[in-house]
Amino acid sequence: MNPDIQLRAARVKLLLMDVDGVLTDGHLINVPGPDGKMIETKAFDSQDGIALQWLSWHGVQTGVISGRVSPATDERARQVKMTYVYQGHIEKIPILEDIFAKSGIAAADTAYVGDDLTDVVIMRRVGLAIAPANARPEVKRAAHVVLTASGGSGAVREVVELLLTAQGKWDQILKKYEAE
Repeated sequence: MNPDIQLRAARVKLLLMDVDGVLTDGHLINVPGPDGKMIETKAFDSQDGIALQWLSWHGVQTGVISGRVSPATDERARQVKMTYVYQGHIEKIPILEDIFAKSGIAAADTAYVGDDLTDVVIMRRVGLAIAPANARPEVKRAAHVVLTASGGSGAVREVVELLLTAQGKWDQILKKYEAE
C-alpha cells in the first residue's frame, strides 16, 4: 500500500459514502407497491454489508449522504448499523459540516466514497477520498484511491479491508472467522 494512503487510512474514524453508484450499481428498480403505485428499490451487496458491520465493531462510524430519498436506503443503513443517514441532499457540504459537528470527528479523520460529480466537493474536504471503479473520470481524478471494484459489486468491502488493514485490525477479522 502506498505510504501516503496507509497514513490517511490509518486515521479514519468515519466512513461516509454516496448510495447510488457506491453501495449500489446505480440502477434504480421500480416495482409496483400494494396500491399499484411504483416504489423505487435498490440492490445492495451482501459483502459490503458485513464489512460495514466490522467497522462498527472497531469503532469506525459510517454514514451516507445521498441526493435521492429511498426507503431501501433507510433499511440498509439500519441493517448495517450506520450512524448517519442523510437523503434528498444534492448540496452535500452543509450535511458534511453537520456530521462533523455532531460526531466531533475531524475532516482529516474522515473517508468518503463517491462516484459522481456531486461527490467531488466532499472528496476535496476529507482526509481520504475514494472512487469506485465505475466512477466518472473527473471523480477518479479527485480521489486518493481508485478501487478495483465497482459500486454495488464489493466497492465498500474493498474500502473496509483497506481501512482495517491500515489500522492493523484486518488480522483480527481473519482470525475471528478462522481464515488467517
